[in-house]
Amino acid sequence: MAFNFNEFMERFAEEIGGQFSEYDHSKSVIIVPLEENRFQAVLGVIKYNEKFKKMGIEFSSKVCPFSDDIDCKQLVVENAKTCYAKFVIVDDFIKVEGSTFLETTMEEGMKEIIKEVAQLADEWELKLTGLDVN
Repeated sequence: MAFNFNEFMERFAEEIGGQFSEYDHSKSVIIVPLEENRFQAVLGVIKYNEKFKKMGIEFSSKVCPFSDDIDCKQLVVENAKTCYAKFVIVDDFIKVEGSTFLETTMEEGMKEIIKEVAQLADEWELKLTGLDVN
């Protein structure tokens, strides 16, 4: 049986009381509810990893726009404290990403990646902006 990514994302959103939106067959987003009535959007995308020549799944969440007053060293140090999630800068935004190869990951592992990405992005969004915008 083939893995249906959006079906998984929709089921997980229902399981956690979140919201699900599908963009296309390989891209969707879950609004993940967190503590203190906060929420974090996590985008999931199935894409081909050129370097390793395998299909992968990438989960990402925006933290805030990048600016020169953000301590990048602090973010890199924070990367060592997480299991799946890591900070990246893409299109002048600080994001949290977690990824895995489709062939080696079970649904429970993907749920853990989504939760960690959402939690870390929300934590640092609050630290860096004081807001709950993403």
